[in-house]
Amino acid sequence: METKEINYTKIHLTETASTNTYLQKLDAETNLSEGTIVFTDIQSAGRGQRGNSWESEPYRNLTFSLLLRPEHIPANEQFLLSQVVSLAIVDLLNRHAPGFSIKWPNDIYWEDRKIAGMLIENSLSGNTFSRAIIGIGLNINQEVFLSDAPNPVSLVQITGHTTPIESMLDQFIETFRTRYLETFSRSTQRIREEYFASLYRNDGLYPFSSNEGTFQASIIGVEPDGHLILSTDSGEEKRFAFKEVSFLL
Repeated sequence: METKEINYTKIHLTETASTNTYLQKLDAETNLSEGTIVFTDIQSAGRGQRGNSWESEPYRNLTFSLLLRPEHIPANEQFLLSQVVSLAIVDLLNRHAPGFSIKWPNDIYWEDRKIAGMLIENSLSGNTFSRAIIGIGLNINQEVFLSDAPNPVSLVQITGHTTPIESMLDQFIETFRTRYLETFSRSTQRIREEYFASLYRNDGLYPFSSNEGTFQASIIGVEPDGHLILSTDSGEEKRFAFKEVSFLL
């Protein structure tokens, strides 16, 4: 499979409601090149998974969106991109401290606390994965969190020192470039294995909740389409799509 050479181009905004929304609109107007990144000092209406908002103190955190055109990834394997982005963020954070993991499907945790989240908005054309806009919020220098989010943490709280925001973006581009190139080769199985090895609570029994109630289970796999496979303490195997099951912290 031929590898595309991507030029990652940064667009800096002082303030926007949502970098994902801004990038979507800009791409519709100008047909941007793959690798375009919009980052902002102030994001007033950042969006997270499940329709949640994302709290980010102005000038203290990294909030950005990345445009990709991953046509080489089959539409039915689009979760591979989520795995690659998650691994790239863990690679980035591991440069600064230990203890990071991926809480399925793509939240980034330090121990039992959330340091980063993402919202990936995909566009499909038939069987072609034509566009992805990846919005990422990474807590860097925020020391006090005011929202009702249950377990936020930032890099400054972990390491005890502040980190330049744009430097973190440049480091992410480095780690993501390496990970994304792997999707052009035949290393997808290795990506999935590394993703599983990096999963939060991937070893042992833990409490989960679904529409059937709460139960104890262990993670035994993640399917190529992103479904989570759990084995309950009674030995029953359960398969869940995103939003059908949640971790109990």
